[in-house]
Formats: sequence, C-alpha cells, structure tokens
Amino acid sequence: MFLKANYIYKNKFKIAVILGLIVAYAFCLPTTLFKEPTSTVITSKEGILMGAKIASDGQWRFPASDSVPNKFKTCILQFEDEYFYNHPGFNPISIIKALKENLSNGEIKRGGSTITQQVIRLSRKGQPRTYFEKVKELILATRLELRCSKDDILSMYASNAPFGGNVVGLEAASWRYFHRNSSDLSWAESATLAVLPNAPSLIYPGKNQTQLLKKRNALLKKLKEEDILDEITFELAIAEELPQKPFALPQKAPHLLQKMALEQTGKRVVTSLNHALQNQVNGIVKNHYNQLRQNEIYNAGVLVLDVHTRKVLCYVGNTPTDKAHQKDVDVIDKPRSTGSVLKPFLFSAMLDSGELLSQSLVADIPTQFGSYVPENFNKEFDGAVRANQALSRSLNVPSVRMLKEFGLEKFYRTLNMLHLKDLKYGPDHYGLSLILGGSESNLWDLCKSYAALSSTVNHYTETSSEYYSKEFCEPILFQNQQVDFGTLSSSKTLFDAGSIYLTLESLKEVNRPVGNENWEFYDDSKQISWKTGTSFGFRDAWAIGTNKDYVVGVWVGNADGEGRPGLVGIQAAAPILFDVFDLLPQSTWFSIPYDELQEVEICEQSGFRASPNCETVNKEWVQISGLKTKPCPYHVLVHLDQEERFQVNSSCEFLGDIKSKPWFVLPPLMAYYYKRKNPFYKELPKLREDCVGESKSSMAFIYPKANNQIFLPKDFDGQTNELILKISHSKPEFRVFWYLDNQFIGQTKDIHELAVLPSFGKHTITVIDEIGSEISRDIEISK
Repeated sequence: MFLKANYIYKNKFKIAVILGLIVAYAFCLPTTLFKEPTSTVITSKEGILMGAKIASDGQWRFPASDSVPNKFKTCILQFEDEYFYNHPGFNPISIIKALKENLSNGEIKRGGSTITQQVIRLSRKGQPRTYFEKVKELILATRLELRCSKDDILSMYASNAPFGGNVVGLEAASWRYFHRNSSDLSWAESATLAVLPNAPSLIYPGKNQTQLLKKRNALLKKLKEEDILDEITFELAIAEELPQKPFALPQKAPHLLQKMALEQTGKRVVTSLNHALQNQVNGIVKNHYNQLRQNEIYNAGVLVLDVHTRKVLCYVGNTPTDKAHQKDVDVIDKPRSTGSVLKPFLFSAMLDSGELLSQSLVADIPTQFGSYVPENFNKEFDGAVRANQALSRSLNVPSVRMLKEFGLEKFYRTLNMLHLKDLKYGPDHYGLSLILGGSESNLWDLCKSYAALSSTVNHYTETSSEYYSKEFCEPILFQNQQVDFGTLSSSKTLFDAGSIYLTLESLKEVNRPVGNENWEFYDDSKQISWKTGTSFGFRDAWAIGTNKDYVVGVWVGNADGEGRPGLVGIQAAAPILFDVFDLLPQSTWFSIPYDELQEVEICEQSGFRASPNCETVNKEWVQISGLKTKPCPYHVLVHLDQEERFQVNSSCEFLGDIKSKPWFVLPPLMAYYYKRKNPFYKELPKLREDCVGESKSSMAFIYPKANNQIFLPKDFDGQTNELILKISHSKPEFRVFWYLDNQFIGQTKDIHELAVLPSFGKHTITVIDEIGSEISRDIEISK
C-alpha cells in the first residue's frame, strides 16, 4: 500500500496529465454536432412528402432521418468507405496511402477520410484542410464511434452531406433531383447521389455532366464486380439518364405547411392527411376555380374530417389563384359570415329542449322585430311549413321566429359550448340576425361542430346508450396523435342523440345541386346530411355535409370580402362538396338511437302531437323531450249542417241534425299564404244566416308591415302611386271598415284590399270588422 502511494506521489504530474487527457477526450465532442436550421417538412400519414419550406439559411436541408435506404447505403459505402463497419473511426491504410500521394505531389490530392471523419468535418464548417485539422478530426471521429452506433453515424452523414447548390442531405437531394423519396430511388439514382458529396459542384444542371456520368458508371461497375448488381440490372442502370435540372418540391398542402412552419419550425411532421385524397381534392378545387373565376370568384377552401378519429384527411387552404387574389391566405381558419350554416344547431337545440317536433308546422309569414325584417331568399312566404322542411329549405323567416321563441341568449350560450372562437361579442351585438349570418365563424370550427353531431349519435348507439364528456373536441392534424373523447356518462354533452338524429334526418332532405336532384332513387347513392349558407351581400358561400364516417366542409368567396352575384351556397359551394363526397368510401346511415326516441301519435296535417280532433294520425319517432310539446292547436271541432256547407248551432238546427267534425284551421295570416301553395286547404264554412250566437273573428295585416317607412313611387306621368292596404280575415265575408288617422276611408268585403294616397309623414291605419274586432298599424310615408 505504501509503495503504491509512493508511486502515485512520484508520478503525480504524469498521472494528472493522463487524467486530463482522458477527461479532455471524453468531453471533446460537442453534445450536438449539427446546429444548422432545417426545412419544415410535412408528409401524409403514409409518409409521402406533401410539402417543404426552405430552411432559414436558404438551404434545402431536411430534418435528420433515422435510417438510410439500403441502395444508397450500399452505394455510399462502396464509393466512400468500404470498411466502414470494421474500423474504429479511421482507416490507417487509407491514411498512409493518402499521405504518400499527397507528399509525392507536394499538395493535398487525397483525403483518406472515413465516413466518420467526414461527419466530423461537416460538423466543423469552415475549418482549413490541414494535417493538424486532420489529426483533430481523427480524434473526434474515434470519440464519435464510442458515442454512436455505425448506423447512426451513417444517418448523420446522409442527412448533412452537401449535394450541390443549396441542397443538403440525402432526402432533400432525392426530391430535388429525382422527385421521389430516397427509399424509392433506383440503383442508378442512388449511385448518382452517392458520388455527389465527393464533388457537389458537379450537379449543376447542364454542367460537368460527362464527369458526373463517368463517376456514377464507375460506381455501378464496381457494384457489378462485387456481385451486388447482376448483368441485367447493371445494363439498365447505366442506361438511365442523369437529372438535367432540379425539380420543384411537392406543394400538395401549402397552407397546412404554412401553418406547420409557424408551430413546428424545422421539424418533419407526419400529418393525418390522406395523400391520394389530398391530390384528388386539389384537382377538384382547381377545376371549380377555373369556372368560378369567370365570375370573379377567386378563393375557396375544403376540409375533410374523419368523424371517428377526428383526424384531418384533407386540407385545401385556398385555390391555385395568384398573389393579386390572396393565394397565400389560408381561408380555413379565417372568420367569415356564417350565412345559414348555424340553423341545424338551433333546430337540434329546440328539439332537445322539447320546444319543437321536427314535423310540426311553424309560421312563415311577413315578420318584423323592431326595425329588423327578415326575408326568405326567394322573397316568398309559405304561411305554414313543417319545421324540418324549413331547415332543409333554409327558410329564413321561420328560423328567425324559432330563434325568438327559443331565446337569443339561450342559443348564444349553446353556440359558446361549441367553442366557436370567432363568436367574440355578446348576444345583443348580433341580435336575431345571429341565425342568418350575423355572426362570424370559420370552416375549421364549423366542421368540428358538425363532426361532433355525427359522432354523438355514433357513440350513443355503439355504447350502452352513453355520451362522451369531450365530444366537441378539436380536430387532429398529426398522425401519431389520438383524440381524447373524455369519459362515458349517461348525461348528454350538449344535445341528446335523438334530437341530433332527427336533425341529421332533416338535413338529408336538402335539395341537391344540378345533377344530384334525384339521388334518393338510386340504391348506391350516398346519404348525406348537409347544409348550405350564403352571407348577406353574396360574400360567402358555404356547404357542410356529414355522414356516419366523414365531414366535408367547403367555403367559396373572395378573401378580400368582395361579393359577387351567384356566390350562393347551392351554386358555388355545394357542387364541390358532392364532388369530394364522391371520392370518399360509401357509408351506411346512422343507427337509430332508440333509447332517446319514442313512438307517438302525430297529427298528419300539423305535425304536432295528435289531439282528439286530429282526423289522420301517424305513428312517428320523436325525441323523448318532445313528449312535452303541446297537442295540435290547429284542429278544432266545428258543428255543421248535414251538407257541411255551413256552420250551425242549436239556435238554427235540431241537435240530431248537427254534424260535428274536426277541421284544420290556421290563423288568418298563416292561412292567407298557406292556401296559395296548398290548394286543398279548406277554410271554415260560414255561419248560416239564420243562426245566432257569438261569432269570433280574427284579422292580421299583410301590408304594410309594422313601423315601416314607405316610399310611394311615381309612374311615367309623374303621378304618385297609391298605397295598397291588405289584411287577412278569418271570415272574409265579413264587412271591414278602414280608417286613416281616425277618418273613415272605405269598407271591403271578401277581398280586403284598399288603395289610399296618404300625405307624407306618420299615420295610423285602423281596421274594424262588423262584429267590432279591431286592429291598427302605424306607418310613415317618406319623400
């Protein structure tokens, strides 16, 4: 023990030096060899390149790959370092040969470097090629061999070797020179790339092609001599031509690449995109763009989601337009006026709350709320229309009246639960126009919300009639990411599955664009629940559709907000929607969520729950909450004579001769418009003249509307046209007396219309019928 301590003491300087060298050697290699910025690269879920953005230093340098394709590995080892898997980082024989040749020539002619040494040299950019530097590289190479496996070192070389111009790394070179993945290269192509790092300036298109060809063919010949290539493969390989110019990198999803370049800078991102679908939808958008631009409509976006996984299968952020028309704007996440695409959520909400049955009649009549006067797209009224038809036909007036009935604030809270990020103001800011496009949203949020509706029904029927707590979740753009639907519960997330199912059934009946009108007559036709939307001023056209498996969303318009005639959902966006659905696999229809539905008797004419007065009753499935709705209010029991020509009572007819019969009766204003489109609607018979009793009547203004400013036009002779007053009356045969500012101006019978010419200013119109019923309306005649 004493001798050992004595030896250490005597040789402490040597030992300190040795320990210092060991520590220096251990820490001489930087933790990270390559710190240069890399390109942002996105691939499809299959691993196919969808796009790349050049690195910040102007180089096409893809993020490092974990492996090297076998063909390139064989070529590079045969060309650069045959004994790569056998040496410790340097090859003494190669070094001696290189040293002899360099000394005999008086300059460096040969390097003798192994691939490991070349990795070190690539990492130490800008260092002079001197013998001292070579010694450093040798030491660092041996240290690298201790740290990394041979395959890792080879991957480093392939990822960072120069391939000419601003191309760095095998993968970037493969796409720039051969327009394909490195794993798909031929022997000739792999050999071409293998010889380039040795003299990367050779690759310039049209320059030194003879010398490059000679090097490539020499390598191929060596592969043949080593029995790596057979004779036929060799002959085919040397017959291949060299690349003449670099290819542009694929840009299959440029707007998604733009998004990823901000969030995943310099990384390789495996997205959830389906390569084939993305390509095909790009083609569809391009074809429609060529038509739309004839009408000066330049922008469009398409998003396709998988309902089950919530993964984005297709992301087309814009058309292939030009910079003058904002081709770089990603329209998928930009806020735009929603048009009518929020109507299904109101419909579901009213079904869910038990305030509506899907087939119940709702009013479609002239309506005014303060200064707000909603109108249907066709400027017409149906009087009364079934709620599901009002949705499928996208009628505005019934939708606004339904929103008023449901409650603006309550619906606003519902939309907030959908997590629509562009809903930035309070409900009073939007008012009742909220349901017609008074608010803004984006294609991303709307598609995810439609996907949540479909998924809710799917999950409810697939589980033991349960709901997931996080059904309204964000879509996924990454292939390796999985959606989190939360936990299962018997409590609904937002709407119950029955209400959603009935909404989806209603949306299936939306009139399709030209060429798809008769879809239901074909067995193989796709069943799709879909909705269009058109914003005020024809600035935005929407079409969003869903089935059990997919959601497709389309927005069409101009990124600068310019409106164009014909920019409506059914004409501009719907054709794209159905072209995209034609690419998707056939889907079965939703399973019926029976546990959230109940079969009840429904009045055939009104769609309400049947009352004792309903003549024709059908059995229909309704949502459980629909049991709270009121029975049919439009069927009354009337007493008629034997011929059913007049109403009678005991004052004029024997009780035994009175026929009691149910009668379908709408309020007068609804009836006025309803009978125009329903010729079989029968008004109540008149009370027979010899009968006495209380005669009820009701009246409603058709024109003018409440608190309306009226401009009276002039004809060609300069004469001011008269104002035509109109009312509807439940008993048209009654005489009606008209007053303007309490001054009698005339009476009408049967047809209650009266022409007047009031002076400029405010006036009150009063109407009184012969039994004293009275209505009035304030108007203002403007100059």
